Amino acid sequence: MSINSIENAVRYSDELDTMFAQKSATGFFADNALATKFVGAKTVIIPDVDFQGLADYDRDTGFTRGAITVSNNSYTMSMDRARSLQIDREDMDETGIANLAGKILGEYVRTKVVPECDAYVISKLAGLAATRANLIEGEVAEPYSALIELINQVRAEVGYDEELVAFIDSGMYAAIQNSNEISRMITVSDFKQGEVNLKVNTINGVALIPVVPERMKTGYSFNNGTAGGFKPMANAREVYMLVCPKSGAHLVKKTEQMRIFTPEQNLDADAYKFDYRIYYDVFVKKSGLDAIWAWISPTVDITAQPQSAQVTEGSISGKLSVSAQSEGALNYQWYVCSDEQGNNAAKVAGETNATMSIPTDLTAGSYYFFVKVIVDGIASTNSDVATVTVSE
Repeated sequence: MSINSIENAVRYSDELDTMFAQKSATGFFADNALATKFVGAKTVIIPDVDFQGLADYDRDTGFTRGAITVSNNSYTMSMDRARSLQIDREDMDETGIANLAGKILGEYVRTKVVPECDAYVISKLAGLAATRANLIEGEVAEPYSALIELINQVRAEVGYDEELVAFIDSGMYAAIQNSNEISRMITVSDFKQGEVNLKVNTINGVALIPVVPERMKTGYSFNNGTAGGFKPMANAREVYMLVCPKSGAHLVKKTEQMRIFTPEQNLDADAYKFDYRIYYDVFVKKSGLDAIWAWISPTVDITAQPQSAQVTEGSISGKLSVSAQSEGALNYQWYVCSDEQGNNAAKVAGETNATMSIPTDLTAGSYYFFVKVIVDGIASTNSDVATVTVSE
């Protein structure tokens, strides 16, 4: 049994690129990268053009000479990410290779690649806005006013002929949709993203793009090694809204390749092997740095973390507690998880205060808990994980 590896690699790469365009909230920024040039392994050159303004015409000397400045600014790419996947030969038959592989790879791009790229792009743009002090202080109860203020700030920088986009936290997006003052102003418009045409809600011609909270943070840790993936940094804040021109950033994907090996070619296992690699970064030209504006959640300061505890089965007592401070209103939700990294977290029913009683029905073993500190009902920060050790 054989498979045309080269042909399928090209086909899968094309299909996965289409999947990326369909599912990514920030994928349209890749449309802006046509003018970039690659120099070396990690450097991208993006031209930035600047002109001098008009001057008076002199009837004796004629025209005043003006300069055109073309700055070829170099940017260093930092996100070189990859993963090797295998499908055992016995899990596939002659007619099912393409279908099963396509489904698995498509699901991998949808659930792992797209969320990471979106999170990185939005966090970097929000970081640029914060560095330039391009931030507003909105009222959670008045999301429409905050959105209009952000749009006006960007319009003041780029004018009214630029197409704008607004990335909006899904909780804030729901609040906007429920706002009486704009319910009749939202319209559905076409939005082109690569070769894919999407339908999006717009307000005054500005595309509204809702994004899940997991991708709307100011900073992430991108894990290496076996675990992989990404997670918000401990001090990350929620990005409620971010507005910028659609052409305001360049998403450069230098490599997005798929290598396919048959079981005969795979030296490690009797399985089909799929190597996926994406080498990317997002850049903003110097002339566009002040065209990115954001509204970011208040800072949460956890002043006292939950402390680990040891209890005895059958006579369990004790509490886990957290102390936190913020300019916003705070709520709490406790979670139980499978390890000290907070994986496979599930809500603890009814535990929505700063203090949680240790469940009395635990049996011998180790249990892990943390609390999500919620700001203004939208943003959240997780506490450290506390271990509860139950002895017999």
